[in-house]
Amino acid sequence: MTTPHIPNGYPQAQPFGVAQYPGLAGKVVLNTGAGSGIGRAMAQAFARHGARLMLLDIDAQAMEQTKAELLAAFPDLEVDLVQASIADDVAVERACAQTQQRFGRIDILLNNAGISMNKPSLELKPEEWRRTIDIDLSGVFYCAQSAGRRMAGQGGGVIVSTASMWGLSSSANRLAYCTAKAGVISLTKCLAAEWASKRIRVNALCPGYTHTALMDDLMERNVINGAELCGKTPLNRLGKPEEMAEAALYLASDAASFITGHALVSDGGWLANGY
Repeated sequence: MTTPHIPNGYPQAQPFGVAQYPGLAGKVVLNTGAGSGIGRAMAQAFARHGARLMLLDIDAQAMEQTKAELLAAFPDLEVDLVQASIADDVAVERACAQTQQRFGRIDILLNNAGISMNKPSLELKPEEWRRTIDIDLSGVFYCAQSAGRRMAGQGGGVIVSTASMWGLSSSANRLAYCTAKAGVISLTKCLAAEWASKRIRVNALCPGYTHTALMDDLMERNVINGAELCGKTPLNRLGKPEEMAEAALYLASDAASFITGHALVSDGGWLANGY
């Protein structure tokens, strides 16, 4: 996996030992936002466990790169691609149908695709608000509903939606993003309660600041200050995409079979420290 460049230097993550989780081998995983960042790390993690993967992203070239990296590491991996915007409910339904046609079912939805929006509220344009809500909240619902219909028909499944620590807190200049991610957490709890009888578990993963190529771009453009963010984080570093993928593995696995409606925070202690 390509390691993002660290501009100007700030504390790096310490090595961590990956775990092996039960019940993931052979499972069909629909992974949205798989072309980069946390989504690509999730693809690597589930491939390591012998899952079968359908990668979904709006960026076809990025997906191809993910696929090439996966097959280089796991030559026998069953993996396919579908290009779609999750903000398009018709395209999402088509992608789920294509996944079912290709693999016969959908066992796990990694509802990861999303965008960032950091802008003063008085300057936030209506189209920017709509785009953030359309992708970060409505898109999560479209994917959950379409995959959930198939899971209900096959006797169960697991959904892990990527929210954010900002879905549990608030911040100036992040109105649309915080609102959308708070909605993802509420959506998660509602679906968990409603779909438990269908044997569908629904949980949310709430990352803190994570070192991805998107973060690199924001730092290079001085939109955010990486060293300052590390200083505000009790563990004094940014998270790694692989660490977020490990949390998703756990939530999707049989080890978490009694966990549903939960928002798992992986933020290096940011929320605990009152930021």
